[in-house]
Amino acid sequence: MRRLFPDPREEVDLRTAYAADSPRHLRANFVASADGSVSLEGKSGTLGSPADRELFQLLRAMSDVVLVGAGTARVENYGGARQTAGNIPPIAVVSRSLDFDVQSRLFTDTLVPPIILTCEAAPQDRRNALDGIAEVIVAGDEDVDLRVALDALAERGLRHVECEGGPHLLGWLIAAGLLDELCLTLAPVIAGGSAGRIVAGLQTRVADRLRLLHVLEDDGYLFLRYSTAPGI
Repeated sequence: MRRLFPDPREEVDLRTAYAADSPRHLRANFVASADGSVSLEGKSGTLGSPADRELFQLLRAMSDVVLVGAGTARVENYGGARQTAGNIPPIAVVSRSLDFDVQSRLFTDTLVPPIILTCEAAPQDRRNALDGIAEVIVAGDEDVDLRVALDALAERGLRHVECEGGPHLLGWLIAAGLLDELCLTLAPVIAGGSAGRIVAGLQTRVADRLRLLHVLEDDGYLFLRYSTAPGI
């Protein structure tokens, strides 16, 4: 993988390139086609490349916890994170309904139990079904309050969060002003079809300009790193 911006060079240390020094940090990692599609054949993973998958695993290893929406966990058939460089971040899933298959890989194919972020309105019988196989955190009354949920994760020492989707969860994070960084892989393919964008559900303009930190390239794929913090 080579760096195109800033300071072009042919070799890049990815861990240094993606280091985050702040005490608490939330980054989102998404892939999209050249025409803006968030998925191909119904899944985001089909848009990736070997370099994208390498970066995916590295960003997981650099995080304390992986944050996903329940829909993404179901569609992508999520299991637990694998051990990488000694770190196994738990998967934290946002769900109001708690409509889970407790026999799915999320609960059965993992080295650490998942964390379920839900709200008081979630059905009690479904909360009971998660006893012993997941840690359930109640954050909010009728809906999941993401700021409360992230605070609860931080209280458990899980301060560096990586969001892997889906588009509605990213939209909620942006609307709440919680996103610090966006890592976007642009795949050199035209997906067509009716798939959505990486962000869904935003009804109002929240578009403070993103600050481009770097552009990397490998086999036609572009790896963009943006910060939501204003430039100095």
